[in-house]
Amino acid sequence: MKTIFIPAKGKLNIENLKKEIKIKNKFGLLSSVQYLHYLPEIKKHFKNSVMGGQILGCNLRNALRIKSKVSSYLYIGSAYFYPTEIALKTNIPVYIYNPLTEKFSQVSQAEIELIKKQNKAKLIKFYSANKYGILVSTKKGQNKTQEAIKLQKKLKNSYIFIFNNLDIKELENFPDIDCWINTACPRIEYKNIINYQDIPKDYDRR
Repeated sequence: MKTIFIPAKGKLNIENLKKEIKIKNKFGLLSSVQYLHYLPEIKKHFKNSVMGGQILGCNLRNALRIKSKVSSYLYIGSAYFYPTEIALKTNIPVYIYNPLTEKFSQVSQAEIELIKKQNKAKLIKFYSANKYGILVSTKKGQNKTQEAIKLQKKLKNSYIFIFNNLDIKELENFPDIDCWINTACPRIEYKNIINYQDIPKDYDRR
């Protein structure tokens, strides 16, 4: 089936944003694709900003690229998953401006610590598992077949499951899988699922 991608641009009240944003240090400008076209205009109003660009939960390259130049980030968008991922991966403050609610906020340290605890619990389940299922998406930009094959060689009793659109309930058909390893979008959440990025690269259980 052919997939057609249609750009959808969101609307943002620049004047309200200027009133709400109160960041004194140098910060990186990041956004979801819907508000990417506003970043050049926003940068003109904030001389202490550095252009980052678009980010995704599974691709924080533009945030990491400017990390050494900034003390914090400003994420413009309505999705909360993206800014929390930035905070987790960079360990510097992340502010959020939501164009839908027109509210300015910050990812709290308490939220970050909670996610770290949850990830630690998933890692413990990963270490204690006897049988693994490795989830691989065929979608462009999410496909990590080669990484999955390398991981399978390191893990005893592991099997690769390939999908295009994943119905999370289908995983219940494989009750013998103790731990699922997600190599696709990190937003896929389910019991006993750990993201590929959270597994130590030197782990080997052959």
